[in-house]
Amino acid sequence: MKVSDFNYDLPESFIAQTPVEPRDSSRLMVMNRQTGHLDHRVFRDIVDFINPGDVLVLNTTRVIPARLYAQKAETGGAVEILLLRQVDTTRWQALVGGRHVNPGVRLTFEDSPLTAIVEEALDGAERLLNFSESVSRYLYDIGYTPLPPYIHTQLDDPERYQTIYSRQEGSAAAPTAGLHFTPEVLFALKEKGVILAYCTLHIGLDTFKPVQADDVEAHHIHSEWAELSPQDAHIINEAKLAGGRIIAVGTTTARTLESAAIISAGGDPTRPDELPDMCPWRPVAAFQGDTRLFIYPGYKWRAVHALLTNFHLPKSSLLMMVSSFSSREHILNAYEVAKQEGYRFYSLGDAMFIE
Repeated sequence: MKVSDFNYDLPESFIAQTPVEPRDSSRLMVMNRQTGHLDHRVFRDIVDFINPGDVLVLNTTRVIPARLYAQKAETGGAVEILLLRQVDTTRWQALVGGRHVNPGVRLTFEDSPLTAIVEEALDGAERLLNFSESVSRYLYDIGYTPLPPYIHTQLDDPERYQTIYSRQEGSAAAPTAGLHFTPEVLFALKEKGVILAYCTLHIGLDTFKPVQADDVEAHHIHSEWAELSPQDAHIINEAKLAGGRIIAVGTTTARTLESAAIISAGGDPTRPDELPDMCPWRPVAAFQGDTRLFIYPGYKWRAVHALLTNFHLPKSSLLMMVSSFSSREHILNAYEVAKQEGYRFYSLGDAMFIE
């Protein structure tokens, strides 16, 4: 299977640069995953497509101001840092931009006593940084919200790049499918009898990393930290046993739920090439830890029955994931229709509900 099979043409004018207001006034494309039939609605109409007894699972991760600007202590050379993953109290994995930012280089930060040492060179531009103290106390003074590189307009309100239910800090990017929800929509869903459950997946490197392999199977994604609590696992399993659907809000939630199903069958989501044989649906297991699950066509979905997502980049791992949930043909046709109908693409754009 070629990565080029997941390419499509998208003029830059379709890429949303600012969010719509209010959040729930974005557009919503509803697609039947079996037939490819499309319906065009407004996001607040999502209430019409989720049934009493269904469980809506939301990712509570919160974006940190993970983009930092530093200088080399010896030369003053500029360095740009994107924090990806906290290793311990003072050490972080990060993407680092700048010349010759090699192990042993000391970094300083303007108007801050914080310093950092480049401890280890990892893959590509990744580095392991050891800060002089916990960086968390300084992030909101020296850090910036790391908007995706295709967004060129700064947000007036950084909270607009957070979901309204975000709680646990740790992401380098927002779980953007959740950006459309307002308190009113969540209240209407609960009033209808929809069950809410939560998980956490802190989004890291692969949000920013293009698929560089020619063959889909040759691409490997980095691990990300995820958690599903025993209480939420119980809510999800009970709802399924009662006949409800498990609806994932976003690809990050979908990866967490599918990882939890793999764990329940004795598998290891950090070793996606060695998945156990499993029946079409599995209960989910509570867990806390890493996942490297890469979902692409041919994957057998074990937990998720419906998926809310945005419109994704050409040749991206996320486009491959949504194609596996329906079919490549249905998804690429839906994207062509979306262009014809003037939908807005990517992180700050419109939504798609695949059921």
